[in-house]
Amino acid sequence: MSAIRIRARVSGRVQGVFFRAETREQAQRLGLCGWVRNLPDGRVELLAEGDAQAVRSLIAWCRTGPPHARVGRVEEFPEAFTGEFNTFSITY
Repeated sequence: MSAIRIRARVSGRVQGVFFRAETREQAQRLGLCGWVRNLPDGRVELLAEGDAQAVRSLIAWCRTGPPHARVGRVEEFPEAFTGEFNTFSITY
């Protein structure tokens, strides 16, 4: 397994549409660790660590998101893998 870490910021209509909860569900299903949170400017930010293919699958899912979301843009920021998380959670 080749592990990676990516921070992503998702813009569009992504708050108030269960984006964080659905992201956590997807990440847990894929066996990833990290977190997702709302940003004050209306975007959603997430940090995902784990198997490279699984992280890429989560980022691909974020390009559409849950049914009521309207994703405008997903910015990706690769970071060094740390393995510091044991779960994937919603942070505030």
